[in-house]
Amino acid sequence: MGRRKNNSNNNQCSSSKEDTDMNSNHLRFEEADEAVDESSNLDQSMCDIEESDDKTSADYYFDSYSHFGIHEEMLKDSVRTKTYQNVIYQNKFLFKNKVVLDVGAGTGILSLFCAKAGAEHVYAVECSHMADMAKEIVEANGYSNVVTVLKGKIEEIELPVAKVDIIISEWMGYFLLFENMLNSVLYARDKWLVDGGVVLPDKASLHLTAIEDADYKEDKIEFWNNVYGFDMSCIKKQAIMEPLVDTVDQNQIATNCQLLKTMDISKMAPGDASFAAPFKLVAERDDYIHALVAYFDVSFTKCHKLMGFSTGPRSRATHWKQTVLYLEDVLTVCEGEAIVGSTTVAPNKKNPRDVDIMLKYSLNGRRCNVSRVQYYKMR
Repeated sequence: MGRRKNNSNNNQCSSSKEDTDMNSNHLRFEEADEAVDESSNLDQSMCDIEESDDKTSADYYFDSYSHFGIHEEMLKDSVRTKTYQNVIYQNKFLFKNKVVLDVGAGTGILSLFCAKAGAEHVYAVECSHMADMAKEIVEANGYSNVVTVLKGKIEEIELPVAKVDIIISEWMGYFLLFENMLNSVLYARDKWLVDGGVVLPDKASLHLTAIEDADYKEDKIEFWNNVYGFDMSCIKKQAIMEPLVDTVDQNQIATNCQLLKTMDISKMAPGDASFAAPFKLVAERDDYIHALVAYFDVSFTKCHKLMGFSTGPRSRATHWKQTVLYLEDVLTVCEGEAIVGSTTVAPNKKNPRDVDIMLKYSLNGRRCNVSRVQYYKMR
């Protein structure tokens, strides 16, 4: 994985993993009470630097999907692609003689699934240059009479039909909401979906848990303290604000998993993707907490039988992996103690495809007392 830093300033709660009994799943603790004053990792000078940065994820978003590598990664993600295939092939009653809109079609794989399942017509909308390849793929597979590829932004193109029966899309980004493609799906829904129409998938939920991750955090964050003999520790402030997308070993999970937000794609408003949610993570063993981890689940509830997948650490790996939010503090938790707080999530005001995350957390435990606010930006 790639993780964050343990800042030992300000009397933070921390304990060395060198005290760990390597032959046990539990850790030995020092009998010490430590306290940390509430503070924030949002350095004002960094805010000023961020605001002056003219590069945006929106500038590169569509162009990035013109490259074959990203499509290869998504297609080879069997959890992702096979779930969509099974949803379509095992629920042909949804698609038979129906008009389908595929938002962000990429190579056109979902459109081809729909066509093969008996859709009357499929409109595959793709803004990147991959749309040109999608047209060739559709022709090569003999579905040109069923699948029409339209190149352009969903907000700017016009469909040859007034309404569609189904909207299908693989819109999810890292941390569920990164890249902000959900708004394009909601735009298409409000403009073209017939009353009583189906959105696939129609439910998505964001979850949070906490992990022990001393080794990787040391490698990724404390590394900056001494780089070939030079102090580069100023970079740590930036590094800890950048969530890391990587695979978490389920054995690192030290608390319960908390549902933060459930989204009903068929009903929600665009603004509902911005939210604040409380959490309570209860330690399931004595351990150290170095990071919180977010992941999402997706459901297709309109199927004959409930279908979907999870991107959580206890599920089969996907290309979305998990999103790791490193804490400035190392939290010493005893079994049964709770990390309580709230998470605020919103698109970045300057670059709406980026995601701003504010994390408030506190722990009042036998060996650790801490209260802190941290800010993160996915970009």
